[in-house]
Amino acid sequence: EAKEIASSIGYPVVVRPSYVLGGRAMEIVYSQNRLEHYMQHAVKASPEHPVLIDKFLENAIEFDVDAISDGNDVVIGGVMEHIEEAGIHSGDSACSLPVISLSPEIVGEMKNQTRALAKELRVIGLINIQFAVQNNQIYIIEVNPRASRTIPFVSKSIGVPLAKIAARVMAGKTLKEIGFIKEVSPDHVSVKESVFPFNKFTNVDILLGPEMKSTGEVMGIDKSFGRAFAKSQLATGVKLPLKGTAFISVKDSDKSKAIELAKGLNELGYKILATSGTADFLKKAGAAVDRVNKVKEGSPHCVEMIESQKIDLVINTTFGEQAIQDSFSLRRSSLNQNLPYCTTIAGASALLDGLKAMKEESLGITAIQEYNI
Repeated sequence: EAKEIASSIGYPVVVRPSYVLGGRAMEIVYSQNRLEHYMQHAVKASPEHPVLIDKFLENAIEFDVDAISDGNDVVIGGVMEHIEEAGIHSGDSACSLPVISLSPEIVGEMKNQTRALAKELRVIGLINIQFAVQNNQIYIIEVNPRASRTIPFVSKSIGVPLAKIAARVMAGKTLKEIGFIKEVSPDHVSVKESVFPFNKFTNVDILLGPEMKSTGEVMGIDKSFGRAFAKSQLATGVKLPLKGTAFISVKDSDKSKAIELAKGLNELGYKILATSGTADFLKKAGAAVDRVNKVKEGSPHCVEMIESQKIDLVINTTFGEQAIQDSFSLRRSSLNQNLPYCTTIAGASALLDGLKAMKEESLGITAIQEYNI
């Protein structure tokens, strides 16, 4: 039955047990063989509960919209664009408020859909909706008629206590009586970044996926996305190098997207090292790249260079069970050396924006109250 469902909606699919108890949780599956492997383990762990199967949207951008409804009026609190593509858990993805890549028309349509859903569901208080946009087509991932983890971030970004207002609405006040009847459009950019506990566990991979792994959040605010993103990264405790060597190794489907990254890093003065496949591809595209061995190719290899502090920045995307296992030591070494590391192209592009901003002008400090006067 699972094979029939997956075949009818088309791979890749997202599979997850309706109830998780010590077994496999959510996973993105790209083939029938992998689906069979997943189903065997999921059924063993929880035989009495069904497995849920959904179509997975590749190369889609995810958005969170928070709003308050009193049953008649609906006010948008904020629209946040996830930095990492859809498929990364919303609690693990960095996000920007306001959005940085969509047209005003699509953002406006998401807001209209949020208002319509809040009224149709008769929400009194907060509502959070997660959207995905693929090729300008809007998809609804889920609707949560409650407060979301993003509410503190949005409240600080726009200078409005959304939870307090929602509580008063739930107690019987209208938004007009409270005086919150218009969406706030800040002229600054706020970036939320997740904080992970990977350094506390020796055998845990840092790859992000549909299961949430973060244990905290930090925030960066500034007048541009690049500066705000750089601040958010610094707040996690990672040092951002203004010069040095960047290592790039990406899966085949990301190689064309890595060209702009490599050339951008070249322009900023970074030396680039890459494994053979990535290095050859980038060289043909005109980027200045030197080749370095993979671990399995023998010394001197990329992990040795990370551990000897000859690499300052790591960009690594991978696909396939064997490839993930082969590159595990690379990601762990990056973590142990406290290097900036990116496991998605979208995250690497945002980091490039942050490095450009830091190169142009040193970051300043401004009280959060001054942004929302």
